[in-house]
Amino acid sequence: MMHALRVMGVQLRISAAAAMAYRADFLIEGAMSAAWLALTLLPLIVLYRGRATVAGWDESSALIVIAYFMAVRAILEGVVSPSFVDLVERIRSGAFDYVLLKPVDAQVLISASAFEPWKIIDLLGAIALASYAFWLRGSGPAAADVGLGLLLLVTGVLAMYALWILCAAASFWVVRLDNLTYLLGAIFDTARWPVQIFRGAWRFVFTFVIPVAVMTTYPAMALLGRLDRDTALATIGGSLVLLVISRGVWKLAIRSYTSASS
Repeated sequence: MMHALRVMGVQLRISAAAAMAYRADFLIEGAMSAAWLALTLLPLIVLYRGRATVAGWDESSALIVIAYFMAVRAILEGVVSPSFVDLVERIRSGAFDYVLLKPVDAQVLISASAFEPWKIIDLLGAIALASYAFWLRGSGPAAADVGLGLLLLVTGVLAMYALWILCAAASFWVVRLDNLTYLLGAIFDTARWPVQIFRGAWRFVFTFVIPVAVMTTYPAMALLGRLDRDTALATIGGSLVLLVISRGVWKLAIRSYTSASS
């Protein structure tokens, strides 16, 4: 495990160095991240104009959900999506053969093969937004709630990563997956809203089928001190199960891979 983490760390440093060689791009992406933050908050401002609460969430609490959404999306667009695009291109060109020849697990190598360092700006924006939300509330979170909120942030990232690994595994059978990635990205945008806003079948889908609630709503509830122990344990357990399933599907995909030289 430590060896795999060191390999991923090296890959991230190499990708960051390559990306930051173009300083103008870094500054432009930083400005775009600030503009994206403003656009992300606009629907929330419109929704809460003239309303004190929506589905049991006041404006400051909903800002915490958006802060988690920004953090998870920064990781998605900073590491996961670029690496997924790189994987599809390697499979298409036959370069994935060289990944399999290396003495490190292929999933570890491909999970950090590309990195966009300017997404760190989005992470900093998420922290600033959460801090502002608690300033509006007039009090900060308890230490235990901060710990649980961070744990569930990791849990949400793992759930998101597992979904993208399932898509990555599908690319071994269907090379063109652009539409699927766009669809998942569009669905992930619903994570900016508390899952309680959705009713009936949609709440079930966004909790158990495509668990966007696990990525943002439940971590936000944990940070706010609203999440009960059973739900927290179920959230962690569900993410781990999804991660195990994605690992099994990945191994199956690797076994069915036909190299470019065969």
